[in-house]
Amino acid sequence: MATDEPSQTRWSFLEFKTFYDAKFGRKKLPEEDVSNKDQPEDGSSNGNNGDVNNNSSPVTNQDGNTALANGNVIREKPKKSMFPPFESAETRTLAESLSRDIIRGNPNIKWESIKGLENAKKLLKEAVVMPIKYPTYFNGLLTPWKGILLFGPPGTGKTMLAKAVATECNTTFFNISASSVVSKWRGDSEKLIRVLFDLARHHAPSTIFLDEIDAIISQRGGEGRSEHEASRRLKTELLIQMDGLQKTNELVFVLAATNLPWELDAAMLRRLEKRILVPLPDPEARRGMFEMLIPSQPGDEPLPHDVLVEKSEGYSGSDIRILCKEAAMQPLRRTLAILEDREDVVPEDELPKIGPILPEDIDRALSNTRPSAHLHAHLYDKFNDDYGSQILK
Repeated sequence: MATDEPSQTRWSFLEFKTFYDAKFGRKKLPEEDVSNKDQPEDGSSNGNNGDVNNNSSPVTNQDGNTALANGNVIREKPKKSMFPPFESAETRTLAESLSRDIIRGNPNIKWESIKGLENAKKLLKEAVVMPIKYPTYFNGLLTPWKGILLFGPPGTGKTMLAKAVATECNTTFFNISASSVVSKWRGDSEKLIRVLFDLARHHAPSTIFLDEIDAIISQRGGEGRSEHEASRRLKTELLIQMDGLQKTNELVFVLAATNLPWELDAAMLRRLEKRILVPLPDPEARRGMFEMLIPSQPGDEPLPHDVLVEKSEGYSGSDIRILCKEAAMQPLRRTLAILEDREDVVPEDELPKIGPILPEDIDRALSNTRPSAHLHAHLYDKFNDDYGSQILK
């Protein structure tokens, strides 16, 4: 054996030291030399005197640091794990199923792409955006709103507002529906609710969007109501978790949407501190939608947007989109009628161009499209008078 070869006792001590540091979390200092075991048996040096070798392959140890093949350790900023430490494997399995409802992509819905609804957009910015940008102002009595309810007729833009929150706000967005938290196995539904809020607090700041919340927490008990025990447990757990948010410092915001606000439980209405009516679009909002969906093309006959705004009273945003689609289908139908008379299939490069939308196409679209939600608008106005929250100008 060469005289400069490390002894067996010294070699075992270094191996034990490296294992202990990796196992129990002791961080090695950059100048700490544990590279003796990487030296050749003849005791010769690798020539870098402990410096980082560019040819060394990095290996991540249990501390989250990057260990090079020569024994040096590069300390890195620890990354937040996907899941908090759970008490059991069953709970972690539930968390993995809920993680599929986290929106990681960008819905690409901007505030500017939503016409009208200035009141709702202002409140959402006040509740989500500003507390993240300026947390100094939001403490004590001015702690951020923990819950907002968006209610109104179908098709007025409640879900689009939620998508705008996911796009514009730098928060983890949980898109939750009844299928996400309801399970056929006894006890799993309330566990899913608890794990959902644990995940939201772990990834704070975060937003939990409960779409069609009336399907999850309608009124409990009462005269003439038969309710399953599992449903009551789920609702109770949701109410407990929302009320418990007030005792934590993490910014977790609950955004709920419904078409049937009068079906919600009174305890849930208390926890949803701001209740915002998302009404049918006003004339200015309707004009903006028409100009965005079917703009007048240069050189073509101007479209009668004024007529559209006047005759679309009571239409929701979804109805206006259907109306514009019907108007755009008219010139396509004329083109398809020409192609239908052809026996052979026309090659793609020889297809005729679709003509412009004519004013008579607008009249035909209006006659073929009817509003879908205007008959119940007075019910939302009454609920807004009883429970609604507005911004005083």
